[in-house]
Amino acid sequence: MRLQDARLYYICGIDRIHTVDAALRGGADIFQLRDKHASDDELLRAAETARAACNRHGALFVINDRPDLVGATGADGVHLGQDDMAIAEARAVLGPDVLIGLSTHTPAQIDAAAGADYIGVGPVHATPTKLGRPAVGLELVRHAAANATVPFFAIGGIDATNLADVVAAGASRAAVVRAIGEAEDPEAAAGSLRSVLSVGAPVG
Repeated sequence: MRLQDARLYYICGIDRIHTVDAALRGGADIFQLRDKHASDDELLRAAETARAACNRHGALFVINDRPDLVGATGADGVHLGQDDMAIAEARAVLGPDVLIGLSTHTPAQIDAAAGADYIGVGPVHATPTKLGRPAVGLELVRHAAANATVPFFAIGGIDATNLADVVAAGASRAAVVRAIGEAEDPEAAAGSLRSVLSVGAPVG
């Protein structure tokens, strides 16, 4: 039920791990530790901080790309990209109780996301966290709202200036990086985003 009820998904690397507690206080329901360059030891240390913060706030903790570290980090789930381990393979390794998220960038990928517990849909807008991947715009959000069979989080360049448009396109959940991680007040930033997402009931 925590996944079904979740609205705001915060993602950062080890350099912003100090913002996690504030983001969760402000209303983030899920935190993902995503750092492509950190060593395993660095990830494990950051995960210890993140796991403790998520426990304090009743939030879900997800690790990016590393099914092999789920057990060691105490993560509730893993998030995979289209070029990472296949969902079925990850499920066989992790078992039925670990959440598996999947990034999707096209209608076909949304429609083929069987086995994932949730999907990310985007990047809605251009973002430096996904260099080289073109923005998909709101049309893919509309497709997900009409067709996704699991909860979906709109992602990619989403912030307080454009979240209302994303919600109007059919999203009731969003994932953000810079909108919280680079905010002067991460707690207030999370609260503002959460208030926009709290209009109406979740879908999907």
